[in-house]
Amino acid sequence: MAGSLLNTYKKFRWLPFGNWLFSKAVCKRAPYFSTIKPKITHLSSGRICAQMPNRRAVHNHIGTVHAIAQCNLAELCAGVVTDATVPVNTHRWIPKGMTVQYLKKADSDLKAEAVIPLPHQWQDKEDLIVPVEVFNAEGVKVFHADVTMYITARN
Repeated sequence: MAGSLLNTYKKFRWLPFGNWLFSKAVCKRAPYFSTIKPKITHLSSGRICAQMPNRRAVHNHIGTVHAIAQCNLAELCAGVVTDATVPVNTHRWIPKGMTVQYLKKADSDLKAEAVIPLPHQWQDKEDLIVPVEVFNAEGVKVFHADVTMYITARN
């Protein structure tokens, strides 16, 4: 069984402003994510899509989206898709690390996608690499992250 977060998303998505409400609920649970004002636009077992608006509060000194704001978006996507995918009755997860590549200036709204290949045999003490791709408004990839999630069996 996938995480209860996925079940919550399925209930919210049919409501008016459901994606926005669900995104707010995620940020309430993990408040630091609210600093980037994310909007989760799709969530399923193994896949997430999210958006982040380009605004002054996330800019660096040269007026582009700050590197850590992009990391925040990547961690949000990796965490939410992991929670929606890992069977919560038998396993749990925690972020372990992240490697990133800044490919182009991020100077527009951003769209991110993370995919966990399925089916997957869940192990105990497993490092799951969740790749996150971030694109600008023109569809050009500006950022890539590999977020390592440490998966363990529940005892």
